[in-house]
Amino acid sequence: MSSVASVHSLWTVAAGAPGKIPGPHIEYAQLSPTLIVLGAAVLGILIEACVPRRHRYYSQLLLSLVALAAAFAAVIGLAAGGFGTSKAHIAAMGAIAVDGPALFLQGTILLVSLIAVFTFAERRLDPAAHGNRVDSFAAQAAAVPGSAAEQAAVKAGFTTTEVFPIVLFAVGGMLVFPAANDLLTLFVALEVFSLPLYILCALARRQRLLSQESAVKYFLLGAFSSAFLLFGVALLYGYAGTVTYAGIAEVVSDGAKQIDPALAGSMGNDALLLIGAALVLMGLLFKVGAVPFHMWTPDVYQGAPTPVTGFMAAATKVAAFGALLRLLYVVLPGMRWDWRPVMWGVAILTMLGGAIIAITQTDIKRLLAYSSIAHAGFILAGVIATSEDGISSVLFYLGAYSFVTLGAFAVITLVRDAGGEATQLSKWAGLGRRSPLVAAVFAIFLLAFAGIPLTSGFAGKFAVFKAAAQSGAGWLVVIGVLSSAIAAFFYIRVIVLMFFNEPKVDGPTVAVPSPLTTTAIAIGVTATLVLGLAPQYFLELAGQAGTFVR
Repeated sequence: MSSVASVHSLWTVAAGAPGKIPGPHIEYAQLSPTLIVLGAAVLGILIEACVPRRHRYYSQLLLSLVALAAAFAAVIGLAAGGFGTSKAHIAAMGAIAVDGPALFLQGTILLVSLIAVFTFAERRLDPAAHGNRVDSFAAQAAAVPGSAAEQAAVKAGFTTTEVFPIVLFAVGGMLVFPAANDLLTLFVALEVFSLPLYILCALARRQRLLSQESAVKYFLLGAFSSAFLLFGVALLYGYAGTVTYAGIAEVVSDGAKQIDPALAGSMGNDALLLIGAALVLMGLLFKVGAVPFHMWTPDVYQGAPTPVTGFMAAATKVAAFGALLRLLYVVLPGMRWDWRPVMWGVAILTMLGGAIIAITQTDIKRLLAYSSIAHAGFILAGVIATSEDGISSVLFYLGAYSFVTLGAFAVITLVRDAGGEATQLSKWAGLGRRSPLVAAVFAIFLLAFAGIPLTSGFAGKFAVFKAAAQSGAGWLVVIGVLSSAIAAFFYIRVIVLMFFNEPKVDGPTVAVPSPLTTTAIAIGVTATLVLGLAPQYFLELAGQAGTFVR
């Protein structure tokens, strides 16, 4: 009876003192890019439930394109309103940063996703099945590969249009990830974009078993990395008594001064800080595909549907490097002498490992997977610079790399044989004679990956290496240049194979794409050449966006 009375008294106290529990203050306008994308994703789920099957493809495609374009317009509006510079601040009660790097990375992710949706929607590359145009995704994802249920779904002309809302959920998580300003928001954003990617990797229409194997590998290794990151979050909370970036940074820099006397017995333990920071960094380095956390990359890139591989390779890197930059520059600048030597080692291993192992690859998607690992090492050179030039060079490199990657994977979808995409390198022999335009476009992307002058790859590498050299990491730059030279070998080898080898009689054909894929490739080529020939404006833009709000 007394417990009932006490509960009743709590209610009356709460009711009699309104305003004691403040409501959350959320700046909806400044969070609008993320809210638009996640709102459209929920709407996409409702379309799957309510709209007749024959209308879903066009409804989902239109919704996805409009949502991503509207979110990009919102990012531009925020940047124009000064939220990237003078009005930069922490929003959503300390959970989300609205500043230059966040807006730049969000804009890049949205542009990349918009182009990726074009490749997701492509339906002219595969031969029609039972009179129905088909895309890269399984007719019925829940059906066992090769089963009667799958054959019936193909015959009925089913398509997995759920990929569009799944992509939007992934993009929503990616928008929050580089802008997260506390460790719990970081973890939630990581899961929000990782889980959709695990699903997308398993949805290939052809080679479904390989696709499902890649998804299982990605899921298991991703779960391990998430566990490491979450354990690191717990240890950092134990060290600082808070999960906010600013709170941890204060305790790191000022030590005992910032520790609450009531918690002094359990806080401020340097072992918790070092182990916690290492575990959180491991979780982020897994997402960027840095050595030795790269094991998932080649298998997942090879097994996933190629449009998904292109989207992952571009957008995930942008989001993960954004989060890594914010963690190192906002939370752990006071530990610079602890993390810089470790990141040196990771960058060297990543550059050399990616470049050397790529030479042995015989599959074009695996080759680009190891190429992406090497590029993660080059970007880490800019991260290690610990200067504003380092931040801006990384932002520029991520933007340039994204468009090259998307374009390259879009070209791979065009080269096909009876089994679908012809990804074996030997089958690309003589492609330049069979289809000169497609081979020339792919050669431009390969030259950009190699960092040849007049391409965006050269401008990006020059920027990160210059920032690293100015910060005293000269030896790292030397190793980076050597790695670039090794990497150039296998890119040039593919170009020689396409243009100077005789085409095989039973070689693959080049499919004629719809305007969707054509547009994606055209944007990739244009961005590669514009950022290579006239990079100054975009470098300045990245420079203006290079200051984190603290």
